[in-house]
Amino acid sequence: AGNHAQAVAYHASMMGIPATIVMPAQTPFAKVSRTRAFGADVVLEGRNLNECEGTVNRLISEHRLTLIHPYDDELVMTGQGTAGLEMLSDQDDLDILLVPIGGGGLIGGIATIARDMRPDIKIIGVQTELYPTMKQAIAGQDIACGGETLAEGIAVKKPGGVTQPVVSKHVDDVLLVDERALEWAVGALVEQQRVVSEGAGAAGIAAIYQHREVFEGKKVGVVICGGNIDPRLLASILNRNMASDGRLARLRIDISDEPGMLAGITASISRCGGNIVEIYHQRLFYDVPAKLAKIDAVIETRGPDHVTEIIDELRGASFQVRQMDDYSGS
Repeated sequence: AGNHAQAVAYHASMMGIPATIVMPAQTPFAKVSRTRAFGADVVLEGRNLNECEGTVNRLISEHRLTLIHPYDDELVMTGQGTAGLEMLSDQDDLDILLVPIGGGGLIGGIATIARDMRPDIKIIGVQTELYPTMKQAIAGQDIACGGETLAEGIAVKKPGGVTQPVVSKHVDDVLLVDERALEWAVGALVEQQRVVSEGAGAAGIAAIYQHREVFEGKKVGVVICGGNIDPRLLASILNRNMASDGRLARLRIDISDEPGMLAGITASISRCGGNIVEIYHQRLFYDVPAKLAKIDAVIETRGPDHVTEIIDELRGASFQVRQMDDYSGS
């Protein structure tokens, strides 16, 4: 996990203690590079946190190392719980605390202190639909999980043995969010709050988006618990959100393959205030007659109504045009 890894690496460097951090092989580069920047030796093995355990146990045995578990440890859970202490000290009238769940250390610590300070407060956890392991475990169900998720920081296949009883005792509910809600949440935090969050960190906001009826009229404290996201992935999410909101549109335009056609298209789009982001002039790979061509134009707009205005302008200039749904790929 990025936060725990960087914290251990930082404090180890301050104390002059060598630290070895084991991360899954596909961990985002932002987490790996920041951890290495604090002087830790980073080992990349396995597809997820649970698959790292074999490597961890081998290194402990070979080099007589001490394990500092990222969540399944009472002291780690206590330290992470100070986030709840700070939240309720600053805002003591919250109705709900909303906390992402991976292995359960963060929510276990927060729930323990919150129950002591505010026995009446509602504590809700959030997991992804692909990795609902804590929800399944506390319900006594068989664990079934897997897949590629934006929230890799909470993609844990097995809840902690220390944390699970605490979560079961103190947490009122666990909500599940899908990948689309996670993408929306990451984008909304950047665009509306200027907060950069990774998928796991934005899970609480995703829960409000996907389960808004649960939070209607409530004062909610949401833990944004990680900002370790690669810039390329963040850019992709922002563009995908713009496409789904209609602020990026892809238009396919049929033209005669003769001089001046492209200029006419760009002039029509410009008259409506659209901004051409990308344009593809295709003669070869579409099923079109030899004297015709297709133009695919990606246009930045103000929204769906603006897209309609641009399409009407193009059709008024005698172009055959249709909108391609970029988000679904049709």
